[in-house]
Amino acid sequence: MEDNADRWVLGWRRFVLDAGMLVYPAVTVAGLVPRGGTTAVVGCALVALFSCCYVVAAIAADRLALRVFWWSLGAQAVLFLAVLPFAQADAFFLAAVVVAFLMRLLRGRAAVLVLLGAGLAAIVVPPAVPSWHSGPGWSQAIALVFTALMVYAFSEAVRTNRALVEARAEVQRLAAEAERTRIARDLHDLLGHSLTAITVKSNLARRLGETGSDRAFEEIGEVERLSRQALADVRAAVSGSNQVTLAGELARGRELLRASGVTAVLPTATDVVDGAHQELFGWVVREGLTNVARHARATSCTVTLSASEVEVRDDGVGGPRPAGNGLHGLRARVAEAGGRMEAGPVLPRGWRLCVSMGEL
Repeated sequence: MEDNADRWVLGWRRFVLDAGMLVYPAVTVAGLVPRGGTTAVVGCALVALFSCCYVVAAIAADRLALRVFWWSLGAQAVLFLAVLPFAQADAFFLAAVVVAFLMRLLRGRAAVLVLLGAGLAAIVVPPAVPSWHSGPGWSQAIALVFTALMVYAFSEAVRTNRALVEARAEVQRLAAEAERTRIARDLHDLLGHSLTAITVKSNLARRLGETGSDRAFEEIGEVERLSRQALADVRAAVSGSNQVTLAGELARGRELLRASGVTAVLPTATDVVDGAHQELFGWVVREGLTNVARHARATSCTVTLSASEVEVRDDGVGGPRPAGNGLHGLRARVAEAGGRMEAGPVLPRGWRLCVSMGEL
């Protein structure tokens, strides 16, 4: 996954830093040329070979060809040692290239030890070899340390950017999964209620039609209206714009229970409920009354409201056994809102669904 935050990881920008490191072989060659003779020729040839190995290692690292990379890096280390007798202190500019490569791979204490060891060698080795007639390689050590630190910082930025890109991809995946779960839950709740109401109304219309009652046409018209409403609810659920209101669900539930032959004892006003809980309580009433119509075989159903609690109770044979997807989805809604849900049979008979938004 390419991302603006990861642009240094892929593409031509990655090679900007790699190309810049070739300055150090050039500086080493510049120190060899004035020596003249065989020393300059052999030394420059070794530096050229070192540069070729460096280019191969850079390409191998970009293509994740690890075996080629390690062989090339090892060849660079050997060539650095081979150049030492010719370039003397200036050969440590090549060491800066090798150490910089290692800084891309090492972290923590290992990186510190390699960096300190290479910097110390650049300072100590030149005066320790009498034939070089040279003092400590301060400029080489400074170049080596600062280059290695720059590459290390660059590598950490690359790792962080990769982690950010991966984290962003994971967040997007989780968001898509959450949206799919929301749509599935909403569709289940919406269609469960609507299809139950349509089934009940259709059965009522059939029975009325068999007796020749004119009310059969009214009930068929109601079925058509419910079908259209169900379609609109599905579209709203998919687009994320579905609105469930407590007052609307009480009105729908009253009609659903009437058509099911259940005596409905429902509140006529919802002002007592805290405005922050109105939508959630609407889902509770929808699920509770749908289950009464589908499963309870009850003769009466009561809904009780307070500022932070809603209860649906019937006198039927009990709720769905085992609890269906509707109750699982409702429990998830309540948990997301920070509430508590209780659902189960009551004595001597019936089922109780209660959601409380007070302190847990």
